[in-house]
Formats: sequence, C-alpha cells, structure tokens
Amino acid sequence: MAGLRNNKEMKFYAHRGASADFPEHTMAAYLGAIEQGALGFECDIRITKDEIPILWHDANMKKEAKSAAIIANRTYAQIKEIYPAVMTLNELLDLAITHKKSLALETKHPVPTGNRVEELVIAELQNRKDAIKKSGIEIAMMSFSWFAIEKIKKMDPTIKTVMLLGDLTNKMSRRFTSAQVIGPSVEMIKKSPELVTDVKKSGKELYVWTVDSTEDLQYCASVGVDVVMTNRPAHARSVLG
Repeated sequence: MAGLRNNKEMKFYAHRGASADFPEHTMAAYLGAIEQGALGFECDIRITKDEIPILWHDANMKKEAKSAAIIANRTYAQIKEIYPAVMTLNELLDLAITHKKSLALETKHPVPTGNRVEELVIAELQNRKDAIKKSGIEIAMMSFSWFAIEKIKKMDPTIKTVMLLGDLTNKMSRRFTSAQVIGPSVEMIKKSPELVTDVKKSGKELYVWTVDSTEDLQYCASVGVDVVMTNRPAHARSVLG
C-alpha cells in the first residue's frame, strides 16, 4: 500500500450493512457492520402505504422475500408480516446514534408518492437534531434524482446532500446540482479519472459506491475519495487500516 494518499483520511461506510455476510438492510447486517469496524452506515429508503420510512432498495419484495408485493402499496404491518427482518429508519437512527456511526441515506425514485419520502426523512432528522448533534455523527441524504436533491435543499439547507451519478445523467447532474457531494460509482471514476479532478476542483466531496476489492479500495484512497460504500467493512478495514 506504499504510495497511497494518506488513506486514513478516507472513510468507509457499510453498504446496506455488512451485506456480503448478512441479509442487506437488516439489524444483523448493521450490527455486523459495527463488529467489522465500519465508520458509518449506508441505506436505501422507501415509504410504506401508511408512510413509514423503511430500509429497502427495490420497489417490490421479490429479492429479499420472494414476494411480488409492492412496498408503496403495503402497510408497514403487512410488510413486516411478509419479511419480519425489515428495518425502519427510526431503528437505524437509534443504532447509529447509540454507536456513533455516520449515515448516508438514499431516497429512492421514481415513486408514486413523489417527494413525500424526503419530507418524512427530514422531519425525523429534525426531531432528533439534538441527539444527532450530541452523538457527533454526520448525516447525508443522497439520491439519483436531481429534483429530490433540490427539494432537500429547500426544506432544510443544513443537511448535507449527495448527488448520485447515473451513466446517462453524469454531466448534467454534476453541472447543475446544489449538492455538496458527488456520488459516482467506482467503475465510473476508473473509466474517467478526470471526474475526480473536476469534482475536487469544484470544492465538492466524493462518495463512491460500491467498493469491495483491495484494488478498488486502494485506488479510491490514492485519488482522494472522501467516503466509500462497501459491502465488506472488515475487508476495507484490513486494507485501509
């Protein structure tokens, strides 16, 4: 690892928890991430029919629960019955505050409820403002949706935002976003290293996903990435120290 740019400056967050070893977005995955030394947690957020923010990636429940149920069309109680391990945002916040783990919260789009997910997440963060401040953790909200990022800025400009980059929206999103952080994939920055230079020159931070291999972790550290999301926190810890 000789020659890395002071790799201790780069933080690593557990992507959906320690999801290489545990079912993603579950309490087991986030407790595992704590054991594996993760400095923060990443998660995806959707809201249920009765407006409970839960940790969930896909619009449906096929991958985790082998169910065709749509998250937006089911109440939290119904989802809990189908998949008992489902976690709420409140449960993750409790865990993060208690164990002093920073958070990267991704709101999913498109959804039938539009920006209601951002409204509910921000309301909960504001409710817990004192506890979050006391714990010393940092919280960022992320999205691939330019509109969602701008909505967050209008609702609460004190919240750090991350503009996640898709292949088709890369240049436009970077140019016009108000976000303080840019979030490309590791494949994106390896293919176009100038992206890192451009972001750094603009004064923004870089959160990169999803970084699991030794080579990719070392690469991100060497070019000045601020935070990486990894499915393998224990491996990231062994590589980065």
